[in-house]
Amino acid sequence: MYENVKEQRPVKAVLACVDTGEFDAEVSINELSELAVSADAEVVGTVIQKRTSYDSALCMGLGRLEELKEQLDSLEAELVIFDHELSGIQVRNIENVLEVRVIDRTTLILDIFALRARTREGKLQVELAQQKYRLPRLTGLGTSLSRLGGGIGTRGPGETKLETDKRHIRKRISYLEKELDELKKHRSFSRSRRKKDGVLCAAIVGYTNVGKSTLLNALTEAGVLAENKLFATLDITSRSIELPDGRNVMLIDTVGLIRRLPHNLVEAFKSTLEEAASADIILNVQDLSSPEREEQASVTRTLLSELGCDGIPQLNVMNKLDSAIDSETVFEDDSTVFISAKEHIGFDRLLEKISAMLPETARRMNLLVPYDQSAFIGRIRSEGKIFSEEYTEKGTLIDALVDIKLVSKASEFQL
Repeated sequence: MYENVKEQRPVKAVLACVDTGEFDAEVSINELSELAVSADAEVVGTVIQKRTSYDSALCMGLGRLEELKEQLDSLEAELVIFDHELSGIQVRNIENVLEVRVIDRTTLILDIFALRARTREGKLQVELAQQKYRLPRLTGLGTSLSRLGGGIGTRGPGETKLETDKRHIRKRISYLEKELDELKKHRSFSRSRRKKDGVLCAAIVGYTNVGKSTLLNALTEAGVLAENKLFATLDITSRSIELPDGRNVMLIDTVGLIRRLPHNLVEAFKSTLEEAASADIILNVQDLSSPEREEQASVTRTLLSELGCDGIPQLNVMNKLDSAIDSETVFEDDSTVFISAKEHIGFDRLLEKISAMLPETARRMNLLVPYDQSAFIGRIRSEGKIFSEEYTEKGTLIDALVDIKLVSKASEFQL
């Protein structure tokens, strides 16, 4: 079980990054700062060192680490978070120099996921990712294996004794994979049942903290936690809404994405993300007010492509219109709509676009059905929806949502 122990005060953390030109270090460390805050840390300093390559033993140069050590006391920092993946030996070596606890970006992200997971499936997925990340790092971690949950980078399953070995972790990984496989089969069955029953699905995807949960709440009153934090929500939520054409669509919220999302986490959450691959339409929510919107959208598109979503209609939902500075950016096309989930702006247009982009499974029609064809009204009612019904001299006048299989026959009675 997870021990999500609430800290008495935020842990003071310093962020460290080696800039080799591999990615934009400033942008990445700003995002790392947001991640740290999401994990209840207080960022008291940042260190960026330009190097042509990472130091194999320390990631950062020894001289720069020694300078950082002198700063840690004055900053009263208890934790250093590196914006890179570190090996177990690197963690041990850096801790020996700095004499404070050290974690890396992946450990921090996994920690946030452990903090946010609520459902059994979510918790199993997080633990699987943590155990897989931990396994190759056993060598060199030393006493860090004995830490119990209670600090940033230590949440989740924890390790109760130093002697925990690779055999034990492999056994645990095997168990977790079997449990998740059963849940995956159940999810797959649910998806198949929805398809069989003709339930239309719209997957809400996008970068973390772009407003996906706020949108779901605003459209459906789902009551999903929506905070201005990265990965505020983790578990899948689905709710049905009625579209302007009378059809219902199931909105499915998915886990947020992020740059350099840990591979093990992507693998662990693949069954959850596969909800997008089986959707009838994908709502790619983007933060219109973010200067990083284009790059964030690119991250989302790349992962969707990897999941096999290229053939699924995608609607770009530009959110946070109320916070966007440049009004000239508001330019809609057939695959783009601008909204504010917070202020409920643009929802009518959004729902119209969803209706237009979904495959035609039913059509709203006004019909005058002769009384000797009343049995046909029963078929429409069982396979579609009747909004109004009026009896006239010539037959029954109905306003109905007609299943696509019945449209040809219904057109005989169309007004």
